[in-house]
Amino acid sequence: MWAFSVHIFLFSEVIIIKELQINEQIRDKEVRLIGADGSQLGIFSAYNAQKIADEAHLDLVKISPNAVPPVCKVMDYGKYRYEQSKKEKEAKKNQKIVELKEIRLSMTIDDGDLNTKAKTAAKFLKEGNKVKVSLRMRGRQMVYVNEGIAVVLKFAELLKEVAVIEKKPVAEGRFISMVIAPVGTKATTHTKQTLNGGNKDA
Repeated sequence: MWAFSVHIFLFSEVIIIKELQINEQIRDKEVRLIGADGSQLGIFSAYNAQKIADEAHLDLVKISPNAVPPVCKVMDYGKYRYEQSKKEKEAKKNQKIVELKEIRLSMTIDDGDLNTKAKTAAKFLKEGNKVKVSLRMRGRQMVYVNEGIAVVLKFAELLKEVAVIEKKPVAEGRFISMVIAPVGTKATTHTKQTLNGGNKDA
């Protein structure tokens, strides 16, 4: 048996670690200063703000360069970078992977085989995957496109409790294809296709 699947990667928001101006790189005439504890210290010259950071053995970091005056904070910049890196790794770890499985049908498939394939598709859907349903028309079957679409829609009807039609049946050459998705599925933001197995029609 052949198996085909398309891997679809749903990417969660990735935190980008911005390069911020720190310490001697800050040359503004004056800045609004936030203390290490988050308190508002007021407006200082960059020189005096740096002195406050130095006395606390911390860094002066410009966190809002577009504000007037720019906003700086006293903090441990190395620790800040480390924490942002941890958040980025955690975001990547939480990325959700969804596979687009393929189920193949035929014009002459009997109810028993159709039900068996529907159970397989239901399993994929309950795992959060999408399913591409393909039907190949052979020889003179090409003139009976409507009958082929009816088979595909009958298959979808068997799965109405767990799936919605994301892409309606479309005839392309010898194939009729349709995509169904788990109930409540949102549109994907990025896709990557790979060959990895599926179900071949009987």
